[in-house]
Amino acid sequence: MKKIKIYFISLFIILSFNGNSFSKGVPESFADLAEKLMPSVVNISTTQTVVTNSNPFPFQFPPGSPFEDMFKEFGAPQERKSSALGSGFIIDEKGIVVTNNHVIQDAEDIIVRVDGDKEFKATVIGADPLSDIAVLQLNTKEKFIPVSFGDSDKARIGDWVIAIGNPFGLGGTVTSGIISARNRSIGLSRYEDYIQTDASINSGNSGGPLFDMNGNVIGINTAILGRNGSIGIGFSIPSNSAKIVIDQLIEFGETKRGWLGVRIQDVTKEIAEVENLSEPRGALVASVADNSPSDKAGIKAGDIILEFNNEKIKEMKELPIIVARTEVGKKVDVKIWRNKKEFIKKVTLGRLETSEDFKVSKKSAPTSNKIDDLKITVRELNNDDIKERSLPNQTKGLVITNIENDSPLINSIELNSIIIEAQKKKIKSANELNQVVSQVLKTNQKTILLVIYNSQNQRRYIGIKLK
Repeated sequence: MKKIKIYFISLFIILSFNGNSFSKGVPESFADLAEKLMPSVVNISTTQTVVTNSNPFPFQFPPGSPFEDMFKEFGAPQERKSSALGSGFIIDEKGIVVTNNHVIQDAEDIIVRVDGDKEFKATVIGADPLSDIAVLQLNTKEKFIPVSFGDSDKARIGDWVIAIGNPFGLGGTVTSGIISARNRSIGLSRYEDYIQTDASINSGNSGGPLFDMNGNVIGINTAILGRNGSIGIGFSIPSNSAKIVIDQLIEFGETKRGWLGVRIQDVTKEIAEVENLSEPRGALVASVADNSPSDKAGIKAGDIILEFNNEKIKEMKELPIIVARTEVGKKVDVKIWRNKKEFIKKVTLGRLETSEDFKVSKKSAPTSNKIDDLKITVRELNNDDIKERSLPNQTKGLVITNIENDSPLINSIELNSIIIEAQKKKIKSANELNQVVSQVLKTNQKTILLVIYNSQNQRRYIGIKLK
């Protein structure tokens, strides 16, 4: 009897556990949710004039030439209308619509179709190419049904989602799937933190909403993998990131992003080893812009930013996103790692949109000394290099002119990079570099930290494990 009682208690516990674990099952239907949301999702069509010059001659006839009239039809610029399709969604009853910037970029006319048959002209309130977001205003006094934003930070891998849009110009189309991954970066824009979904997204879905099961927008559908249509890998801008940009575009007509004024790179395993960090984390400061917020706060090249405004930086790519969404002019604490110690620097953020970009040219030069242990050939930097590559006037270092196939640098450094430091010592000659390398090879770590200007003249830190 006792065994039977234990059996039933165990069975009850298992059934209860299973019931709780899988309480969110597959929806019986998306019909009610889709019916409620469809009036708020819009189809967008744009037109623009494309001018092409069909002149077959590599020259122009001078004015008054008898050949000018004879051949003018061949050389006259030809105009044609180009159209594009996309999607969007209404966020205010007054007809404010959100879409992707690439849907409306350079458009002369924007027509928005609401609820399948009503068409309205729209004007651009503001657009941001960096995040690929645009906000439109429908030119009408009609009232519309808006949708609300959800909290994309609470969206979990495996959650059900639905996408509504205008694929291939077919009009309101509903697809469903799950969140496949979070925090994806695919190299399309500067600030990437995409939600990946297997809900079918195709050409024309751009700018449309990704909804959770409560009918809230948690993403803006932006990109797909696969040129010929959906292969089950689509990407959406998270609503929490998008909403900051949208609010700024509505209020100011432009974005106002925070700016630190540093160039950063990943903290590799080798760099973490040299710097005595417990694990590779944070963002390594490769260079600091003159008179930038970081420069004024005392942040230096070689510092590793561990926290920004009390948010931990696990990977380098997180820092630009966090900084950009922080209010311009705000004073924040930046925790850095320098000389194997933590420091706090107080930084007053500038505005990215008004900052100076680092633009440098690239050139190359010939060769002379070999660094046997690194299996590279170098020559000393000269004044012509400094002038041609727009480097700081007092720059000293070695230009890499050859890298052998079995060099430990082969996958980390490219030709024409300039070595300016090794193990935090300034390098002026091949002899100095040879001495530092020899010292490193006598240690247990056998890891060398180099500071270089790469072939694009960007200052970088490279950790190399020597063989």
